[in-house]
Amino acid sequence: MTAAPTLEQVAPFHVAGLSVRTCNSDEMNPATARLGDLWGRFFNQSWERSVPGRGDDGRVFGVYSAYEFNQHGAFDVTAGVATSPARALAAGVAQVTVQGGPYLVFRCEGTMPQMVIDGWVRVWQHFAAAPAHRRRFGTDFEQYEGLDQVAIYIGVLPASEASADATGTSVTTAAA
Repeated sequence: MTAAPTLEQVAPFHVAGLSVRTCNSDEMNPATARLGDLWGRFFNQSWERSVPGRGDDGRVFGVYSAYEFNQHGAFDVTAGVATSPARALAAGVAQVTVQGGPYLVFRCEGTMPQMVIDGWVRVWQHFAAAPAHRRRFGTDFEQYEGLDQVAIYIGVLPASEASADATGTSVTTAAA
């Protein structure tokens, strides 16, 4: 049985890594999908060793940001590690600030990459069913908790802002 999502308050934090811009329709087509290549580069390159202020806890994140308008538009995905705000980034390394605030958390277990795909299907089904919370479309993120566990954090509007969209994503990319 799949557990219901939980509501958690998240403090803002920074992630530095490799980034691409994509959309869900492109990811459904193997000829235009970009995320598999992004994660392949992330795990096969040692760029993260040069990231200033990198955390040593080993957590890996996939951060979704800069949404064009909702899940049907374009968005950025950054595969990376937690870091302090960097003043200077290595060429090709992006840094994204994960917004603080309320997040619905969908916990998933299984085999990669299917557990992540199934997790996002749960997210889409949950919000299609007219839930009590509305998506913020500011930042969302995957927090990998081992080889067979991921938690997908979906930013939601606080009850006081449920009728207005929130913005404020900040992404910085060093020139390649």
